[in-house]
Amino acid sequence: MDRTFLMVKPDGVQRGLIGEVIARFEAKGLKMVAGKFEMLPEERVMEHYAEHAAKPFFPGLKSYIMSGPCFLMVFEGKDVVAVTRKMIGATNPAEAEPGTIRGDFAMEIGMNVIHGSDSYETAEREIGIHFRPEEIISYERADEKYLYE
Repeated sequence: MDRTFLMVKPDGVQRGLIGEVIARFEAKGLKMVAGKFEMLPEERVMEHYAEHAAKPFFPGLKSYIMSGPCFLMVFEGKDVVAVTRKMIGATNPAEAEPGTIRGDFAMEIGMNVIHGSDSYETAEREIGIHFRPEEIISYERADEKYLYE
């Protein structure tokens, strides 16, 4: 199965949306194989957002992502990156469809509840930044035989 990295950002945590976010992905049939609640340290923020470090919005992004706890996750499933990106919705919540996480719960780009990897290469990099291999648990969900042909 494919894996992706997801993170409920500080605004989502403060608004009590961790359970809602997890419930949506699990109800879809995706499997959480790792999760942790933490304040992100600066060195990991710098590594995670390295491609944005020189951009004018980065200081605000860095301050925001370090402003409170985040809930980090690895989810597994068939086509998991495409599936989760569709469920998350457009980066700009004003453009996100109703029924998506951002369409239902976010108002601003800068506080859009959740991050999700945009490709398998990105997912592998982000998972490696935030999780050690022994923190990712392999197991079989009882309903997997009803999810995949």
